[in-house]
Amino acid sequence: MVLRSPLPVRNGVNATRLHLPLSGEWPTIQDYVLARFGHVDAAGLARRFATGEVRGIGGLEINAATPLGAHEFLWYYRDAPVETPVPFHETLLHLDNDLLVVDKPHFLPTTPGGRYVQQSALVRLRNRLGLPQLTPMHRLDRATAGVLLFSVREETRGAYQLLFEKRGITKEYEAVSALPEGWDNARPALAGVPLPLTYRNHIDKVKGQLAVVVSDHLEPNAETAISVLGTGISAGHQAGLPVLHTRLRPRSGRTHQLRVHLGALGAGILNDPFYPELLDEAPDDHARPLQLLARSIAFTDPLSGARRTFRSVRTLSEAPSQEVGA
Repeated sequence: MVLRSPLPVRNGVNATRLHLPLSGEWPTIQDYVLARFGHVDAAGLARRFATGEVRGIGGLEINAATPLGAHEFLWYYRDAPVETPVPFHETLLHLDNDLLVVDKPHFLPTTPGGRYVQQSALVRLRNRLGLPQLTPMHRLDRATAGVLLFSVREETRGAYQLLFEKRGITKEYEAVSALPEGWDNARPALAGVPLPLTYRNHIDKVKGQLAVVVSDHLEPNAETAISVLGTGISAGHQAGLPVLHTRLRPRSGRTHQLRVHLGALGAGILNDPFYPELLDEAPDDHARPLQLLARSIAFTDPLSGARRTFRSVRTLSEAPSQEVGA
């Protein structure tokens, strides 16, 4: 059963849902919540219970005296963090009654999380377009730019979700890497394997770890087709650096898959702080975005039956202005 929030979207943000125990050592629901989360903002949580901001299924108010066991779920609004504005903006590529397509910039997360709430693509777009039901159909890393799809309304969302579940979507990415040592344009290869190539391995995302875990002894669950777009000299912040420009077609959707695969092949994406080596956390350097772009997405629309292709208008700043071997 889908649980619907009794609280509406506020300032582009959904209310937070909490699953409650039906029994325990706490006399009231408030006592349980304060015991679990009071170290974060005890006064703020108590205020929400006192002012009627905490609700259960059906919109029933949960107050300071509501006993534990009276509700299995509650909803409330979290206090918004103090956010530093992301100084780049999403570009609208398409909007109809059912589908929104945007060109996301680097440094902007797809959905709210951590220190990014209002400064996320989803919340920005809900507020900008007045579309409270807007929901992402997939995600791009905060560091990755490019084409991103959103469902506009719940009535047709399932058709697009099914499209993703059945892998009816074709995605194409571009990346720029430092030119591997010994590169030969006449015989392009990565890690000794001639290009174009298909790379496979097993990737798992472990909660609490920034980088994914690669398991060589497990059956591959991540696959990427890699080909060369060209080589040349970077025309961007790292001007003078020989670079490799590649096209990536993922056939699965594992976390950080493209970054892991190029790193494993000795062509780690420029400005990647995770792969092939995890660097210490540092503030964003807007002059050095990750050189990874979701260039295009294509599919047969499940509602109209029409073939649809959407392409990013962005470019990778370190890509060579004149390419060899393309």
